[in-house]
Amino acid sequence: MAEVINVLSVEGLAKSYGNKVLFRDLQFGIQQGEKVALVAKNGTGKTSLLRILAGTDTPDKGRVVYRKDLRVRYLDQEPRFKEGQGILEIALNGENPMLHAIRNYEIALSHPEDTETMSRCLAEMDRLKAWDFEARVKSILTELQLSDFQQTSETLSGGQVKRLALARVLIEEPDFLILDEPTNHLDLDMIEWLESYLSASSLTLLMVTHDRYFLERVCGTILEMEDGQIFKYDGNYSYFLEKRAERHLNERSQAEKARNLFRRELEWMRSTPQARTTKSKSRIDAFSDLKDQTKLTKRDEAVQLEMRMERLGSKILEIHKLKKAFGDKPIVDQFNYVFKKGDRVGIVGPNGVGKSTFLKMITGQMEPDGGKIIIGETVQFGYYGQEGLKAPEDKRVIDVVKDIAEYIPLAKGKSLSAAQMLERFLFEGEDQYNYVGKLSGGEKRRLYLLTVLMANPNFLILDEPTNDLDILTLNVLEDFLLDYPGVVVVVSHDRFFVDKICDHLFLFEGNGRIRDFNGGYSDYREWKKKEEKKAADARQFYRQKEAKKKEGSKEKTKLSFKEKREFENLEIEIQELEQRKQEIEAYFESGSSDAEKLQELSQEMKALIPKLEEKEMRWLELSEYEQ
Repeated sequence: MAEVINVLSVEGLAKSYGNKVLFRDLQFGIQQGEKVALVAKNGTGKTSLLRILAGTDTPDKGRVVYRKDLRVRYLDQEPRFKEGQGILEIALNGENPMLHAIRNYEIALSHPEDTETMSRCLAEMDRLKAWDFEARVKSILTELQLSDFQQTSETLSGGQVKRLALARVLIEEPDFLILDEPTNHLDLDMIEWLESYLSASSLTLLMVTHDRYFLERVCGTILEMEDGQIFKYDGNYSYFLEKRAERHLNERSQAEKARNLFRRELEWMRSTPQARTTKSKSRIDAFSDLKDQTKLTKRDEAVQLEMRMERLGSKILEIHKLKKAFGDKPIVDQFNYVFKKGDRVGIVGPNGVGKSTFLKMITGQMEPDGGKIIIGETVQFGYYGQEGLKAPEDKRVIDVVKDIAEYIPLAKGKSLSAAQMLERFLFEGEDQYNYVGKLSGGEKRRLYLLTVLMANPNFLILDEPTNDLDILTLNVLEDFLLDYPGVVVVVSHDRFFVDKICDHLFLFEGNGRIRDFNGGYSDYREWKKKEEKKAADARQFYRQKEAKKKEGSKEKTKLSFKEKREFENLEIEIQELEQRKQEIEAYFESGSSDAEKLQELSQEMKALIPKLEEKEMRWLELSEYEQ
């Protein structure tokens, strides 16, 4: 049996901000090789706890103990880099000995006249076997769409900065990795790549993520933080859901017993004070404890959103031959679609292909270059954009809501006050009087979602709604959307969310192409795998057919005049392609740091190899005959 090694021990940890207690007396440990997810509502201190564990914040009480010499790395939600540094320079700026060797080698390349330094760097690279590691560094950066290695930090978008920070912590290969929302700003292909990478790795992992497929497939332990306590579940996300429901059921049963006893004790406490003697002190103390227990009764904090919306007419939204381009880059080209009642459309595709641009065109925030967008008279858009909540930092939460409406109409003639509506969005009591500037990222997202839904839209557009929302809020939002009678259009990289909500997809494939796919995200991935297999089978069939054709044409002994000319030209073309292949390989082996040139040559080599193979196969076929 393998030895269990505890690499992290958390003892009596406590943290408060002013009057708000995030947690007190947290106790837990993480073993070597464990992959752990931390789950909690927004605003309950997940990020604060991660920062304390990473050493970038301090607790009010308690201590964090790591195994000696453990290399710990942390991915912050909002990483920052020094201006003027290039992507490759930042990626190599770590403490791993191989990174140190590669960094020195890259510097030496810019001073070829210093042969002594170059010789020393080459020897160090050889000693550490760092050549393969350098290729791996560049591979990770390329997987995360950071292939322009010389691009400087100040020119990067927010998403690129987060991806670069993720690449850097992966490249360092720490013993213990702490990740705060690692899938934010990653497209679906990148998320699946990261999922495979972390699943195969032997490192110890603690992360916060709202991506439930990611959580299910990567993590084998769940830590739930609730009411300032930690509950540990030794299983994946499905196991956590099952056991969490059992725990809440048991707590409700215990709380019901406590309430019954509380009522009896309350009657006694309200009895005449003269009847209370010193002997009753223990009973009074027990009453206080009992009162606390009744406060811990679990309520199903459902964000109930049975809102009344205006009826949609027969004409909703029609898109005819829509066109949009930025310069010579097409975003949408001749796209057509007529929305129907009850449509639930998921929009998926890589970053930068125009998904948000498409949404802005259909809501009138951006003009198309061509085509028509016809909006029905009864359509009322609710638009939840990536830019997030636009409210002054010094404004109170309840005032943000009241600025939209004092009361919200519900179904069956009912209504909710602004305060009641906030309660349903988990802003209770004093939380409603917090300033916007004091809210966590997730709480701001939750408030923003409320402001969008309060307008009772009948055509709801959500651009990355799952970013920064905790899993419990996501479950509530999904339940609402499943019952929502209007049209829903969602852009999301959250595969679980898209699968649960959407019945068909707009696939943004690049170069203006949009495919209307009937099914959810899992259906799409299955279809894509089948299409890739079909293409591979077709190539194999073609090769076999060509081989059979060659075998069956033995009776032919001479080439035609046209085939002779082709044969002669093939010899020249193959020679030229071989020479070019050798030139590219020589450049790769030269150790050049010109990222742009390397990328360009890599693409050229990718196209050159199949072309060379095709010409060699044809040359072999023609060489069977007399010249």
